[in-house]
Amino acid sequence: MAPQRPVNDVMLILQRERDGAVCLAERRGTGYADGMLNLPSGKLDEGEDVCAAVIREAREETGIVVEREALRIVHVMHFRNPEGETRVGWFFTARYWHGEPRNMEPHKCAGLSWHPADVLPDNTVPYNAYGIGHWLKGEPFSLHGWHKPAGTPCR
Repeated sequence: MAPQRPVNDVMLILQRERDGAVCLAERRGTGYADGMLNLPSGKLDEGEDVCAAVIREAREETGIVVEREALRIVHVMHFRNPEGETRVGWFFTARYWHGEPRNMEPHKCAGLSWHPADVLPDNTVPYNAYGIGHWLKGEPFSLHGWHKPAGTPCR
């Protein structure tokens, strides 16, 4: 049996200081989860580490500049979607960033909006909603989509 090679995703939880709201983007024209909300996110490019990837994705999708030293890893999720595809999600926050988030990819995104982290809209992509929920609880790791109950920690 060949070794499993999961997709590595990076997600940035941008939290507004004044009210704690998080930034979500409405997917459009991508062919996957269009009309749903997700965090600024993406996959690693060849030879790229997770920190470089989340910095690049933040710039590409929202126009903000995040410095490596501002990043904080807040959750890692081993996820298997209903189709059986496995992913490792790296959820980051940024202590600070430069610029005001704006929609830099109108061909893939209908717009950015801010939402209370503890009351996400029903149309939030579940993968992202799980990560935000675990971050709020201070849980560093979770499993989703495996034979164990969702969110069961390794012990």
